[in-house]
Amino acid sequence: MNTPEHLAFNYHADRGTGRPAIEETFATTDAAAEPRDWGYLGLLAFTTVLLLRPQDRVPALGPMHVAEICALLGIGPMLLHRFARRLPVFRVTPETLGLIVLGAAILATAPFSIWPGGAVQVFTDSYLKIVIVFVLMMNTLTTTARLERLTWLILVCTGVIAALAVRDYASGRNLVEGNRLAGPVGGIFGNPNDLAMNMTTFLPATIVVALSARRSPPRRVTAAVIALLMVATIIFTKSRGGLLGLTSAMLALWLMSGRIRGRLTAMAIAGVLLAGPLIPASFWARMTTIVNPEEDRQFTGSREARELVMGDGLNTFLEFPITGVGAGQFKNYNPSDRQAKYLETHNVLLQVAAELGIVGLLAFVFLVWRAAMAAWTTERLVGWFVCAMFASVAYNWTFYYVLALLVAARELATDQLRVAIPATLKKIPVRAAALST
Repeated sequence: MNTPEHLAFNYHADRGTGRPAIEETFATTDAAAEPRDWGYLGLLAFTTVLLLRPQDRVPALGPMHVAEICALLGIGPMLLHRFARRLPVFRVTPETLGLIVLGAAILATAPFSIWPGGAVQVFTDSYLKIVIVFVLMMNTLTTTARLERLTWLILVCTGVIAALAVRDYASGRNLVEGNRLAGPVGGIFGNPNDLAMNMTTFLPATIVVALSARRSPPRRVTAAVIALLMVATIIFTKSRGGLLGLTSAMLALWLMSGRIRGRLTAMAIAGVLLAGPLIPASFWARMTTIVNPEEDRQFTGSREARELVMGDGLNTFLEFPITGVGAGQFKNYNPSDRQAKYLETHNVLLQVAAELGIVGLLAFVFLVWRAAMAAWTTERLVGWFVCAMFASVAYNWTFYYVLALLVAARELATDQLRVAIPATLKKIPVRAAALST
């Protein structure tokens, strides 16, 4: 008998209402049939290094490019595996094509960039690696067990970063801009806003694991602790975008939570009662500036700066609608009439539009839309998207990992349906014959 494997965060149509609702199972697969290959192990190793960044704590690892080595150890065996079985080089999905178009836009606009070498460097140093790892994920996440293990690995690694961040805040380390918490490591966790965005992105999945009756008690307790650490980290970053993303993600999760809505509500109330008195007053002082422009002017002035730089981003897109100014080059484009010089757009859509023009923008919007479609509902993406409206993260890893997980789950479910439906149809005549006798 096949052993069911359950994913931590998936959906079904609620039988009573017909609306999507969170379901604690996704698909069933035979765990014994799971292939063993170095490609998948390379993916796990790369993910661990990407998130935990051991080179930040052990400088000797820096020149070794550990993450790149892990990626190569994964992609090389994966390609050999497919060549040996006369399979296509990689599985093509609409999302893969979208990534290729976006990459082509980066390269095609580079010659027209204000710094062509810098635009090409964004492609070689960041985007090419994203595409390689995306392809690796599409071709090695071949069972529900693998998909679940990778998701759990991401949650645990993010929990480790959250624990280190909370420790740093308690000891007064890694504080910037008036006691805002920065990441304990660099990369995608480096600054307060990116740290908050990544915590917000993976928090809903962590909460669902904690509330899932199908999970073992140790895993549920671990997930609950990780969720608390994530929320604390978001608060200590004092990121206004992070708070808006957190609120949006939790609202979407509650609306779509179906069977676990009661447990989610109880967990939220308990969290507010326990954490409320511990939240520093400076957090609330900064958050009130979201709706009070005058107070923000006195507190940080960043709201006005964001408005100016977003206006600059829109003007840059209108000036270069076809080519943009080159990937990663908006902050270096400083004409005399620019209002806020040497700053990022602080909005992911404006970033892509200003740097890559209309083709790049359409390709990126396509990928966001496909991610939402793959999820059936958007609470796994909504937190990232809201935070991304206040950040320049078009070439960062977070979105593309979430996209790959969503697409892998969809493709896996589609494959299993292709196998299950013909098998079911074959049984129908046999049952009919049995009934006739």
